[in-house]
Amino acid sequence: MNNRLRSSGRAGRYVRQPLDYSAFIPNALPPLDPPLSIDIEMQDLLSDADRALGRLDGSIQTLPNADLFVLMYIRKEAVLSSQIEGTQSSLTDVLEAEANLLDARRPGDVVEVINYIDALRYGIDRLASLPVSTRLIREIHEHLMSGVRGQERNPGEVRTSQNWIGQGGSTLNNAIFVPPPAHEVGPALSALENFVHSNERLPVLVRIGLVHAQFETIHPFLDGNGRVGRLLITLLLCERQALSQPVLYISHYLKANRQRYYELLQGVRDEGAWEAWLKFFIEGIRTVSDEATETARKIVSLREAHRKLITDTFARAAASALTLLEDLFKHPVVSVKYVAELLGMTQAGANVLVRRMVDAGLLFEITGNARNRAFRYGPYVDLF
Repeated sequence: MNNRLRSSGRAGRYVRQPLDYSAFIPNALPPLDPPLSIDIEMQDLLSDADRALGRLDGSIQTLPNADLFVLMYIRKEAVLSSQIEGTQSSLTDVLEAEANLLDARRPGDVVEVINYIDALRYGIDRLASLPVSTRLIREIHEHLMSGVRGQERNPGEVRTSQNWIGQGGSTLNNAIFVPPPAHEVGPALSALENFVHSNERLPVLVRIGLVHAQFETIHPFLDGNGRVGRLLITLLLCERQALSQPVLYISHYLKANRQRYYELLQGVRDEGAWEAWLKFFIEGIRTVSDEATETARKIVSLREAHRKLITDTFARAAASALTLLEDLFKHPVVSVKYVAELLGMTQAGANVLVRRMVDAGLLFEITGNARNRAFRYGPYVDLF
């Protein structure tokens, strides 16, 4: 049976449109008929996820100069979220692009991942002056879509035409899901914004899970909705102070369970299955929080081990090597020219230092070139 005819009405309703297709009109949050059921299973999941988030936040705050490491978490989330949408870029592609290394083999969509990084960092900074809102969502979308595939689809502008979700070549009449028509998008976003800042007595993760699913159902842009919706998860965690830094790569869980992710979102629309979606979402938060905490622990151990290695074996070059090491946590791919400029030394001196770092197993040459070589801080990148 066509799933557009099976909606329970709890999450919204399918409405036949003038061109003879059915579009889904979501109800305002929270679910009311019946009200959301937070049963014992969900309470246990929430308790575990809250503890995991607390451990993650604590572990990040114990990192020396946490800002150095946060960018790698953001990069990982950007890569994974973009891969869900079909991009082929890897973390290594992104690091090399940021280091201005040209490689014809690199996927052209690496710019989309870099835009995601910029959009997330912009959003986090913007929270200081603007709460999560339709305006902020539009600004983030503009950063995300500028200069990449879909840039012709009005970056930063809510759609004024119908879109749909389906396989390549699908139409409005055989799409998997048709979001609300354009004239319903503005009111739906306003209702969502009201819910975000309402006084509803709901656990933070329940609220965020509801918001993410509702945003994906509204699908307010012609492109980039999935990525913006996942960005919203991180922004809301930070705004609600569940995390002090954007170090949760939720897309790792969503990508690993992609089919289930899509099925549960559709289950909300067709069957009003909010609870099933929320349990999946909360379990995902717990899972990736634990993974990110373990990554933070490994970062601390790696940094201590490598600082000791340099101090014990680099003699007079130790001071310069330690300065370079700290910078590698922020810029894990470097050239000899970059090292020379960073440390204020000659090209020849930088070349000697880089060679010593290679011999120590800290840096690895990645271009295979005789000239214009680049080096990756492999042990650190491998943690992600």
